[in-house]
Amino acid sequence: MSRDVAQLKSPLAEIWPENLLTKAKHIKLVALDVDGVMSDGKIYFSAKGDELKGFNILDGLGLKQIMAAGITVAVITGRSSPLTEKRMQDLGISHLMQGREDKKIALEELASTLDIPPKAIAYMGDDLPDLPAIRYAGLGVTVPNGYWLVHEHADYCTQANGGNGAVRELCDLLLTAGGRLGAALAPYLEP
Repeated sequence: MSRDVAQLKSPLAEIWPENLLTKAKHIKLVALDVDGVMSDGKIYFSAKGDELKGFNILDGLGLKQIMAAGITVAVITGRSSPLTEKRMQDLGISHLMQGREDKKIALEELASTLDIPPKAIAYMGDDLPDLPAIRYAGLGVTVPNGYWLVHEHADYCTQANGGNGAVRELCDLLLTAGGRLGAALAPYLEP
């Protein structure tokens, strides 16, 4: 790998403060909410009552990149949806906790099972049910379209809205902080 590729970092790295990068460097587990984070928070229903929601493909590749870099990914959501289950299966995310309004308790259970301390956890959410988990995690992240009180407690608010690349932004932050973004991008830059 050339030195240029090894030194790649997100253009957003210029606005990421050193304390944020320090927290991000030690993350071993990323836990995500779904509606409002992995999707735009809107739920569509067909005339037959079928639920539809959109997931951002950029987020999916970012999640695969951090998993390849050794970071465990989990999804904790208050709703239960076959669409969410299908998307997580497609991404290879095995830690899916649906129907969990008690997101902090769910996150504590997962952290205990995986033997990961809170300081090594990033949690990304957008609304009040996410707030206890954001406050518990070593790195709490939210999105611009999230609830104002969540913003007050998060360590970082992404530039991208939920469902529009916010998860990918978090992935780039983690890879940049750990010095692994270049390795994640290198296969796409080979001649």
